[in-house]
Amino acid sequence: MLQASQPVSHFPFSIIEYTIPPYINKRPLMSHTIRQKKKLIARVSRLKGQLEAVERALEADRPCGDILQLLASIRGALNGLTGEVLEDHLHEHVLHAADEKARAEAVEEISQVLRTYIR
Repeated sequence: MLQASQPVSHFPFSIIEYTIPPYINKRPLMSHTIRQKKKLIARVSRLKGQLEAVERALEADRPCGDILQLLASIRGALNGLTGEVLEDHLHEHVLHAADEKARAEAVEEISQVLRTYIR
């Protein structure tokens, strides 16, 4: 909504100058992990199934090549899930941060996670 300020007086008639209020971020207050909860949980469930497949393969004395293939698929699925959450985090908390303080906090949080991730 526009807000009126003082009339401009250098005109022979009265003109009211309007200012537009600052941009208000109207994004939902819920986090991206809450909004994407169903999809993320489905991915975690698939990961659990893949881990259980490794357990069954070990119990069934499957060849190590089969087990390595299962482990590689788990790593790919976990990397995909991590990438999706990371991308959403960057968009919501860095790119569309409410203010510079929130942006700096989000960048620091991501930096800590990446330091742990690359070890």
